[in-house]
Amino acid sequence: MIKSMRIAGALLLAGLSAGAMADTFETIESAPLKEVWLNGGFYSYHFQRDKGLNDSNPGLGGEYRFSTVASATAGRFYNSDRAYSNYVGVYYQPWKVGPVRLGAVAGGFSGYPKMRDGGWFLAAIPTASFEYKSVGVNVAIVPTYKDRLYGAISVQLKLKVFD
Repeated sequence: MIKSMRIAGALLLAGLSAGAMADTFETIESAPLKEVWLNGGFYSYHFQRDKGLNDSNPGLGGEYRFSTVASATAGRFYNSDRAYSNYVGVYYQPWKVGPVRLGAVAGGFSGYPKMRDGGWFLAAIPTASFEYKSVGVNVAIVPTYKDRLYGAISVQLKLKVFD
């Protein structure tokens, strides 16, 4: 998993570096797409390193990119509190820097014991995505919320299975 994290980081940095060299911040024009992506969960680097949180969050999820700026996502993973979580949401990424899309994912999440006793809650999380042919990475900056949710930088590798 650490090797995957390094590869994902290198892909994202390469994308950001290419964007920085081009010095471009652009708004993406919305156009229809029909792409299906699969992912195997997340790797999360938690800001509170002293809490004994689970950084490796394996799971199974999918993303249907129906537009150049938006996609629907859903999945299940083993979370940082060592419980199973479900999620459903929509990515909206209307900007880019070079090949890196920027925006947020908004949706519902469950399975965190200190947040609504593990029930569903809504959240919006800033994200960056980089895709190249049939591989990609989503990076999310998860904010800390009181003593209920622990903040992290989460990396999600993905594979395009239908175009």
